[in-house]
Amino acid sequence: MSNAAATNVRYIRNGAFLASQRMDAGRTGSHRRGPARAHDVRRLRDLLRFAVLGGGYPGGQLPSESELMAVHGASRATVREALAQLRADGLIERTQGIGTHVVTSPVTTRMAEVHGVVSPDPNGMLSSGLMRPRVLDRSVIPAPPTVAAGLGVAAGTPCLRLDYVALFDDEPVALATNYVLFPEAGRLLEHPFRSDWYEFMAGGGVEIGKSEFVIGCELTDTALAAELGVPEGTPVTSLEQTISDLAGRPFDLAFIYMLGRRFRIVSSARRGPRGADDSE
Repeated sequence: MSNAAATNVRYIRNGAFLASQRMDAGRTGSHRRGPARAHDVRRLRDLLRFAVLGGGYPGGQLPSESELMAVHGASRATVREALAQLRADGLIERTQGIGTHVVTSPVTTRMAEVHGVVSPDPNGMLSSGLMRPRVLDRSVIPAPPTVAAGLGVAAGTPCLRLDYVALFDDEPVALATNYVLFPEAGRLLEHPFRSDWYEFMAGGGVEIGKSEFVIGCELTDTALAAELGVPEGTPVTSLEQTISDLAGRPFDLAFIYMLGRRFRIVSSARRGPRGADDSE
């Protein structure tokens, strides 16, 4: 393959450009049509999103269209469409005469911290001092059948329902509804809720023994979109969380919807002698 037919592609990891591989420039040329071109756009969008979210562009300034074409061996139309998708996602902005720049800086947080079972990282989303709640509902109700089944109690058992929008730097980023059983609910019923959920529980004297998530993706309905300030039908990360006490008794069932553009969650696992036995 000639030098004219190849370009160096730089990959980004942990915010730094790493040494390259070669890509055949013709593979993403303007002659491709239909599904093939759509995949070219998707792959380029993924690479650029990885760079944007990973802090790979110093000062938040993206390379020019011509530079992106050369680096990735892509046509101008492919580059423009990939950038348009990132702009629609709220990650970048394009200004005529100035260029393309990053407009969001997500916070990277360990999965164990999201579970609430370790002390928050100084640079994580729960220790930044920027998280606060806007409470929608805080009342004692009979546990609905679904909640009762999830917590292993009889339907109608009294529980605290605490419904709130999580604000990060005054921007709505999540909506959560927690159903908390007594006696833990009694400690939280009148306790001030000023920061994140785990700080709230700790301040009320509620200890976490175990946290479990079921993670999915949903589209916002009218009410959820309005609270998060996004168009109806916007994809959000959905989390069903069960929190248990130190004895293994589940006492909190939560339904959470989170906008992914402000947070990156890091999870890792190591394989031990008998399989994967250490995760984070």
